[in-house]
Amino acid sequence: MSDSYFPLHGDDGYAVTAYDLELAYVPHTGRLAGRATVHAVARRDLIALRLDLGRFKLHKVLVDGRRPAAWRHRADKLHIAPPAVLPAGTVFAVEVRYAGVPHPVRTREWGELGWEQLAEGALVASQPHGAPSWFPCNDRPDDKAVYRIAVTAPTPYAVVANGTLTSRTAGASTTTWVYEEPAPMATYLATVQIGPYERVELAHAGPVPQSAAVPPALLGRFAHDFARQPLMMDLFTDLFGPYPFDRYAVVVVDEELDVPVEAQGLSVFGANHVDGRRGSERLVAHELAHQWFGNSLTVADWRHIWLNEGFAKYAEWLWSQERGGPSAAALAARSRSRLALLPQDLRIADPGAARMFDDRVYERGALTLHALRCELGTIAFTALLREWAQRHRHGVVTTEGFTALAAHHASRSLDGLFGAWLYEPALPELPGLPERPPPFI
Repeated sequence: MSDSYFPLHGDDGYAVTAYDLELAYVPHTGRLAGRATVHAVARRDLIALRLDLGRFKLHKVLVDGRRPAAWRHRADKLHIAPPAVLPAGTVFAVEVRYAGVPHPVRTREWGELGWEQLAEGALVASQPHGAPSWFPCNDRPDDKAVYRIAVTAPTPYAVVANGTLTSRTAGASTTTWVYEEPAPMATYLATVQIGPYERVELAHAGPVPQSAAVPPALLGRFAHDFARQPLMMDLFTDLFGPYPFDRYAVVVVDEELDVPVEAQGLSVFGANHVDGRRGSERLVAHELAHQWFGNSLTVADWRHIWLNEGFAKYAEWLWSQERGGPSAAALAARSRSRLALLPQDLRIADPGAARMFDDRVYERGALTLHALRCELGTIAFTALLREWAQRHRHGVVTTEGFTALAAHHASRSLDGLFGAWLYEPALPELPGLPERPPPFI
């Protein structure tokens, strides 16, 4: 079944198990040359299959090392007829060699998505469907796979991608960086960041290695603004369970970004988010929380986006409370007051493609969680979050799955609560926590 918001993306006839990407990038021309091998298994008998891929010149297409019976590339789709029918259950591999200047996916609602050329280097921010701008893929959030990403770039540039850096090989004028991400990952979370960055390790990171790639001129501000990120990691590990990946990285690009962007195992911030005064600290917490909610637990369909953004917004409030700022209850009250002044025409559990990143999805999603915490009590609520994160670790999730699990932690029906907060456009009243709620465990 295709994604309800972007039915033209992806192919449900097969499931990808691994992507092996070998890329070479020339920053000042913007040219990208790639060899992508997509390992997959047929879900049904396949006489044809499709990959999502933007406007590149294709040099070769192979299926299991053989030329396909036919292939054509048009309208950002690569259509392939294998040499013979691939029966259901067949493991196969498609190799695509391509080159050109990547074109970001242009959208009316969110601007350009995917690969973006910078004055010095490149950044990739693909949410929700920008991945085809730089590699051939089955571009749907529920088809997660492991990745190997090798990038060759001029030696003065640093390259950061998902996963662990397994090798770095310098040549005469270029360096090849190889990253491996063993945890299943959605295509929109795959990323490559290229620039003249200084690579540093965060102090006092604890058991989860935390690194950063930062423009040299911003290192001082970055050190101050991100100094409490290890404390956030400690808090979220207590609340949500073990950090789901091997490490966490931050990239600060030497450009202004409207908002930071999460990718699996790393987050990307703009220079405007590093002011030396921790003015964007709530966003640091927000992006870190996405490693649990959005990256490890990925929505099965984009209509469930509140499970990403509502959870990350509520994590902002929990961090504020932890550091001695306004409590989650106080921030929830402020949020509801703001929302009460806005149109009440959005169903959070299915906001529609054009409004899936509407601020109201974030705010009301967080309010839904706060209302649930008030109903369950803090101890049961925390147990629910930890079970949710652990049960679906590296998997895909739905609103229905969350509400069903929440029901097991409740002493009475939650149908009215979820019906009002998630499925009705009118804004409900916000319940209050007990005057002395128990601390988070």
